[in-house]
Amino acid sequence: MPPVAKQPLPTQPLKHNEPVRGVWLATVSRLDWPPVNSVNGSSRDVRIALQKKALTDKLDKLKSLGINTVFFQVKPDGTALWPSQILPWSDMLTGKIGEDPGYDPLQFMLDEAHARGMRVHAWFNPYRVTTNIKPSTINELSRTTSLRPASVYVLHRDWIRTSGDRLVLDPGIPEARDWITSIVAEVVARYPVDGVQFDDYFYTETARSQLNDNQTWQQYGREFASKADWRRHNTELLISQVSRTIKQLNPNVEFGVSPAGVWRNISHDPAGSATRGAAAYDESYADTRRWVQLGLLDYIAPQIYWPFSRDAARYDVLARWWANVVKPTSTRLYIGVALYKVGEPSKNEPDWTVQGGVPELKRQLDLNETVPNIHGTILFRENNLNQPQAQQAVNYLRSRWGN
Repeated sequence: MPPVAKQPLPTQPLKHNEPVRGVWLATVSRLDWPPVNSVNGSSRDVRIALQKKALTDKLDKLKSLGINTVFFQVKPDGTALWPSQILPWSDMLTGKIGEDPGYDPLQFMLDEAHARGMRVHAWFNPYRVTTNIKPSTINELSRTTSLRPASVYVLHRDWIRTSGDRLVLDPGIPEARDWITSIVAEVVARYPVDGVQFDDYFYTETARSQLNDNQTWQQYGREFASKADWRRHNTELLISQVSRTIKQLNPNVEFGVSPAGVWRNISHDPAGSATRGAAAYDESYADTRRWVQLGLLDYIAPQIYWPFSRDAARYDVLARWWANVVKPTSTRLYIGVALYKVGEPSKNEPDWTVQGGVPELKRQLDLNETVPNIHGTILFRENNLNQPQAQQAVNYLRSRWGN
């Protein structure tokens, strides 16, 4: 692992008296940033100018809406949006893995957001190496052998598995967890980030594309009664290790996770929620409630992406359930809200189109701001603020949160 130098700590730790009004800004597949037109055929200087202006324009708009925290995806896959000694440069920036974009996007984001009085949490997808398994993608990874650093795909081929039609790291391999931890440590040691967040992709299988970790299970899982328990243990080991490392480097940096909204359904566990949804515990092998109880997280941001009327996973039922989970702990609760559904026609969730989705959004924000132990809201995701169908909701947010 490359050595990491501890940075001097800021003299004033962040105050938590104001609620988080956050937004996720995704870079995977260039969903929110950088703009696709900046990568296609632009000269280096034009590309840099386009990418920087796109980001500052976004931050100006977010500031006008009253957003105070940006969750910026710095590791969308097995590549980085900062000059890393561990990961190659992200092809999201230039179109080519390992190509220096000519500036440091993470530092630029931090400078610009902090200048506007906004916080930045570095958002990592811990295990994902690629978003697909196309031959062209594999070829591109294979060509990184001469890069410094090369892709994990060529450096540690034995850690790589296929799962959910993606290349991923096998979470059961201790060295792979150490490697992920070293990546987070590099960012925390080198940058004045306000927080670090992992998203909900832990064990991510589909029925058609399951993770084959039988060999790893035979090697490391003997003391566990079931493979599922062993997998949950692996995920907890990573969370615990990353949490400890962040606190050693800079105790003022918050560590959080944004899991699927349902921990477990009450039909499977009396401690679960009165829901019938896909559960993080059973499907992602992430015992998110336990992480809160053990004090491993500064905050948890469950993705409660359903309306009040969705009987299988009611917004209010889940938000209150999580508020009760964090109540006896020091973990803060931010709720992830489905901005991407606002204004979108849906047979199962028609509420999102009633009056442009504003009444549903208002109910969710009202609940978040009145239930004790809910400390904020995070919108998924930034580019949905620019969609025509969301403009009534955007105007509502500006009137509610804007300065």
